[in-house]
Amino acid sequence: MRSFRVGGGLVVIDDRLLLAANRRRQGHVEWTPPGGVIDDGETVTQGISREVLEETGLHVPKWEQLHYTVIVTAPDMGWEMTVESWFSTVAHGSISLNDPDRIVEQVEFVDLAEVEALLVDSPPWVRVPILGWLAAGMQPVPASYQFLVHGADRATARIEQQ
Repeated sequence: MRSFRVGGGLVVIDDRLLLAANRRRQGHVEWTPPGGVIDDGETVTQGISREVLEETGLHVPKWEQLHYTVIVTAPDMGWEMTVESWFSTVAHGSISLNDPDRIVEQVEFVDLAEVEALLVDSPPWVRVPILGWLAAGMQPVPASYQFLVHGADRATARIEQQ
């Protein structure tokens, strides 16, 4: 089973959350916080800073705290992903798209009241933790969110929260 270590950046400035529109291989768009796979030799926060800069053009000088962790296990697809989502209220620069993976199509600071509508097509392992975190007043969540993906095709897989 392949394991992926992923970092996500929860950047909130003026009651607006930074989100990126990602075009997936199947052709649909998913909104997520900016982030991605952590490279060998990087700490999670170093990787998140690199990913945020690549995907959004913004420099985040400091990550304040780990706010939640997500574990997604997809045994039929042969992978497991652990995501650490870190919080910051500071970003420097202006938004510009320079994603080397050419997945990110749009980046916006989204009013907190509008986040749920954008996440409707995002996978539960993205949507559920973000909405729970927002409902809890953007406070750190002590337990991890866990999801099990049943099936070998993501388009038809059944996803169950543990």
